[in-house]
Amino acid sequence: MSAKRKTPGGHGPPPRKKKEINSEPQHSQEMEEALKAKNLKALAEKPDMERCLENLVFGGEDEFVEKLLGDSKIRVDGSADLLEGDSDSEEERDSTAPIKKPAWVDEDDEVDESINMTHRYRKDVMKGKAEATLSKEKLQVRLQQEFQKVMGGVPSWASRDHKKRVSKEDDDDDDDEEDNEDNLLSRTGNLLAKSTSLRKGTLQIKSCLNANAERQSEAPLRTVQFHPMAQILMTAGHDRSISLFQVDGRTNPKIQSIHLERFPVYKAQFSADGEQVIATGAWHRMFYIYDMMSGSITPVTQIRGLKEKSIKKFDMSPDGSLLLLNGSCGYIHLLSMKTKELIGSMKMNGQPIQAVFSPDSSKIYSCTDTSDVYVWDVNSRRCLNRFEDDGCLRGTTLAVSRDGRYVSCGSNSGVVNVYNHEDCLQSKAPKPLKTIMNLVTTVTSQVFNPSTEILAVASNCIDDAVKLVHIPSFTVFSNFPTQGKRKRIHLTQAMDFSPNSGFFSIANNRGEALLYRLKHYSDF
Repeated sequence: MSAKRKTPGGHGPPPRKKKEINSEPQHSQEMEEALKAKNLKALAEKPDMERCLENLVFGGEDEFVEKLLGDSKIRVDGSADLLEGDSDSEEERDSTAPIKKPAWVDEDDEVDESINMTHRYRKDVMKGKAEATLSKEKLQVRLQQEFQKVMGGVPSWASRDHKKRVSKEDDDDDDDEEDNEDNLLSRTGNLLAKSTSLRKGTLQIKSCLNANAERQSEAPLRTVQFHPMAQILMTAGHDRSISLFQVDGRTNPKIQSIHLERFPVYKAQFSADGEQVIATGAWHRMFYIYDMMSGSITPVTQIRGLKEKSIKKFDMSPDGSLLLLNGSCGYIHLLSMKTKELIGSMKMNGQPIQAVFSPDSSKIYSCTDTSDVYVWDVNSRRCLNRFEDDGCLRGTTLAVSRDGRYVSCGSNSGVVNVYNHEDCLQSKAPKPLKTIMNLVTTVTSQVFNPSTEILAVASNCIDDAVKLVHIPSFTVFSNFPTQGKRKRIHLTQAMDFSPNSGFFSIANNRGEALLYRLKHYSDF
């Protein structure tokens, strides 16, 4: 055996082994070229569409992309997009974006159809008689031009240019606002909220079942009033009864009826706390007090110091402590609700027609059969001011708004003057804020709604003589009462609004308590 040759130092590869290692990279390169040639051969055998899709996904030659895009003449460098997509600007990406083809085309849309421009919906966009007919394309262009003319150009939400629709401001708050707008416009739903204030013009009102449908009066009603606390309506009239109904707008069930023997009711009214009802007769000097808690009926036959043959018209103070009676010979009388005793009387020049309290119970407004209106202080019973109703010959009604801002005076000519409360206290000849002349016969009743947005005025001389006036524009709602051959409101006797203006009721001479739902108000 021959001895093995050792390298210097006794270790390390021999020179022949070093030559073999240096030849390995060349052999590896040959193998890669062979594998690449094999893959190209396999790729050539694939269908054209499959090759195009693979090159779009994994990158490839430009000729495949051009073949897929057709004659769009837009080139896409797939490898560059993958590597430089983060650094490219939006403008460069938009210029290289492929044009999307429609998924489906309707053949009927390709038919050249002429549109008749003389139609009433399209004649406004005609530019001459020669354009009696236009093609679909020209009409579409014309409508776009008209839209841009109205909008002052193409709005950002309708622009196809992404640069115009997206804000390029660096402020993060602006970007958040744009995102919110995009999210808002990408959803469907009710984006409109109801206005808190009542608008003029037309009133959203619905006719409901009569409030006293379960017990309609056989005689004319003289009073209709909503309970100040509960969902209850009271009616009273010449049938000598007082009836209470639960108001829901659908069935309106009857709660109770009280019969007063030989006592045709002229007026009935709830007390301020809603626990009592005061009723006066048509020709009696006495009046009744009905306690709703105990169910007792108490007649008040005589008041010491009060010398009146009959008591018909009255008003209760909002704080519930006082009762105001219309007397004769120009007198109005103030009574205590607790003791039913006379506190004092106030004298006017002329026959008293109506007297009402102010909302804070500190003042009294009264009118006579002349054109004079008096303002009284309750504590001292002294006249604070006296003025003449503008243009009035004979006053008939008086009303004060719940917020104390307005005083409304009606006359026998059908004219209603609305005054500012401060002017009534300071001026001897105040000018009305508005003169309402929509009634042509004597104004017999008027009432403000609790929110002072509606003033209802009516006359009992003719049918359908009811008007609802919007405040503060002082314009009449055009859709009430509904116009038609059939009269629906017969000789209005009294009116009232529910505590939150959700319902409106009218008492007429047929014994009906008409009920209406005011949709603007959500509560009763």
